[in-house]
Amino acid sequence: MRAYGRGKMLALAVGVLAAATACTGPAQTSPAVPQGKAGATGAASPSPSAPPPAVTRQEAAEAVAEILPTDDVLRVESPVTGRLFLGTDLVRDGQLALTQAAFESTGDRPPRYSWGSPTLYVPRFAQGERAPWFSALATRNGQPTLLTFAKSGDDWLLSSAAQLLPGQELPRVRLDADGYATALTPDDKTVTISPQYMGPVHASVAETGAAGMTAGLLADGPYTTDVAKQIATDREKAKKDGFSYDSIFSADNWPVYALRTADGGALIQYSLSRNTSTRTVANNTYIIPVPPEAGWAISTSSVRRSLKLTEVHQYATAVPPLSAPAAARVVAHDGALTRASGE
Repeated sequence: MRAYGRGKMLALAVGVLAAATACTGPAQTSPAVPQGKAGATGAASPSPSAPPPAVTRQEAAEAVAEILPTDDVLRVESPVTGRLFLGTDLVRDGQLALTQAAFESTGDRPPRYSWGSPTLYVPRFAQGERAPWFSALATRNGQPTLLTFAKSGDDWLLSSAAQLLPGQELPRVRLDADGYATALTPDDKTVTISPQYMGPVHASVAETGAAGMTAGLLADGPYTTDVAKQIATDREKAKKDGFSYDSIFSADNWPVYALRTADGGALIQYSLSRNTSTRTVANNTYIIPVPPEAGWAISTSSVRRSLKLTEVHQYATAVPPLSAPAAARVVAHDGALTRASGE
């Protein structure tokens, strides 16, 4: 932990729950995630000749069983101060910005989650791996959600969470005889989009749609070409109303996680930020409406000169193998407005 040991974190979480119970009455509880539960992945006996992996399935199961119930406890409404700090101490990367926004946008009353038993996807990293991670598929409030945990010092933190989209299925992850998955290198060339290019390709499609150089690499849908169409519509409307408008997606420096799928392709998890700016150009009223979702960050219903909005989006995309090229498809997503300012 950045300021607390994991043991102190759990003790403080219990204290928060006790305080909330004393002040507000009985609180909802979340079922603990069973340790060692691997769902459909199975659990073959370790091969006696295989070297022990850097991250075992048991270690991954214990991390999930510790983090998810602790996160739920810290989301209990309570007068105890420091909850925002404690809540964000369980997350990193894109999840850090999303968790901060979840607390700040609700007056420290973020949504609570109940979790189902996880199916683990643990890559077989060699001993000495400097940036180990693993994924888990679990129901979050009844909805299948793909989670990715990454090591930070001695602790596991939640890095990414993307809910499975309606009508989409998670591609089957390839597992070895011991139940371990295979992680792809950033420059893997056996798939139609290498993991290191997944974020930039998605950003390009979301901005330019079917007209850009990356057209056809990602399937049409609400998080790809539909976004580009909406940006174009909003830009044209803003121009007519006397404003300038732009909306830019970027991959930033967040990590990308890729697992080999049974068909030889990849399941790639990544995050994008979206920065949207609106400025007055030739509008005599000098009024830019503030969208309702930004009301927690901007106290007025409109601003006079400029409006800036930042969103964080996390995705999971199924990428076909290069031997059977086709458009990659976004299968899971989660995201929210994380920052807003105006003048």
